[in-house]
Amino acid sequence: MCRPTQVNMNDSVIDPSAKIDPSVKIGPFCLIGPDVEIGANCILHSHVVIKGPTKISEGNIFYQFSTIGEDTPDKKYNGEATTLEIGTNNIFREGVTVHRGTVQDKSKTVIGNGNLFMAYSHIAHDCVVGNENVFANTAGLAGHVTVGNNVILGAVTLVHQFCSLGDHSFTGLNTLITMDVPAFVKVAANPARPIGLNTVGMQRNNFDNDSVNLIKKAYRIIYRKGYSLEDAVKKLHALNQDNNPALTTFISSVERSKRGLLR
Repeated sequence: MCRPTQVNMNDSVIDPSAKIDPSVKIGPFCLIGPDVEIGANCILHSHVVIKGPTKISEGNIFYQFSTIGEDTPDKKYNGEATTLEIGTNNIFREGVTVHRGTVQDKSKTVIGNGNLFMAYSHIAHDCVVGNENVFANTAGLAGHVTVGNNVILGAVTLVHQFCSLGDHSFTGLNTLITMDVPAFVKVAANPARPIGLNTVGMQRNNFDNDSVNLIKKAYRIIYRKGYSLEDAVKKLHALNQDNNPALTTFISSVERSKRGLLR
């Protein structure tokens, strides 16, 4: 084991088999179990629990009372050595919980890069979370959920198992999601309903006017024209003759839907 440069070994409990980069800073009263790898420049504030098998890349910050890599409470789980993989530069605020996967799926939970998980948000077993997402306080994913990139989940958003949230989608406060949300779409309420497009998010991510206008047309095709989903997809492909990247992302999120599209 590489010994971290800043750690109070009298207050924290670190399994000898844990692989921890020397640059990692570990505060008091942390617990790091076996089969844990922590990359360079990570920071663990006080009372952080990390259990394995878990692999954490560099630059992640864990605030107090976050619990990372715990066994899933899924009743099918029977002690298998399933995993959690965390990318770079994520922030896990107070009380965040992330569970490892189950053998009934891919046996792992995956978190990408640059995500912000605010206080008490939850990532359940077998979820796949992309990059640069924001989970506001107490937002929670049930098992097997897929979240794309640049998604914002409002506070107290709850997502049903096996749902998918497309890139740049947005959920309002206290939203309950039980079906798939396409890319760029805003949803709100309990149960969730579409309320427009995340145009502010598109502007902040430097989408050009042509792309924004195409997504607006695509939204009307899906949500305003009364087409069946099959006919709507045909209309979307006809609209995308120039293979606009934003529109391609929107179409892909619609076509990948397995649970059913929120309409």
